[in-house]
Amino acid sequence: MTFLPDTGYTPTAEDRASLDAWFAEYDAASGRRDVRRMADMAVFPLNLVSDDSAGDGRSAQWDRDRFLATMTHVMGDGDQDITFESTRTPVFLSSSMAVVFTDSTMTADGHSQRLRYADILLKRDGRWAFQTMIQSGWGDNL
Repeated sequence: MTFLPDTGYTPTAEDRASLDAWFAEYDAASGRRDVRRMADMAVFPLNLVSDDSAGDGRSAQWDRDRFLATMTHVMGDGDQDITFESTRTPVFLSSSMAVVFTDSTMTADGHSQRLRYADILLKRDGRWAFQTMIQSGWGDNL
């Protein structure tokens, strides 16, 4: 059982539903390799946090152009959609800020890979957007 920290904010059913809807839309864009739509769902500059092959923590800030170039390279040009099976654990800091921990299996071109990562999302003008991506193992590419 996962125990969430007491942040002083109790999310409403609408908070969780709107966050789940955002992730469904983002996963669909990712599955289609629609990197431009993925970028539309972010706040730039985007913060990235990872560690490198030497075990050192790394961070970077990307603008939209860097996100588009890097994610286009990472996502590739496959003919088939990418599928995701994800379990998400959101920690709401307020009605407009959430840290979301994700355990996911990504399948692309017949190969599956397990992923564990966290995102920080902000709600602006009633819509969620991701602002920080945190995942181990990508620091050499930052």
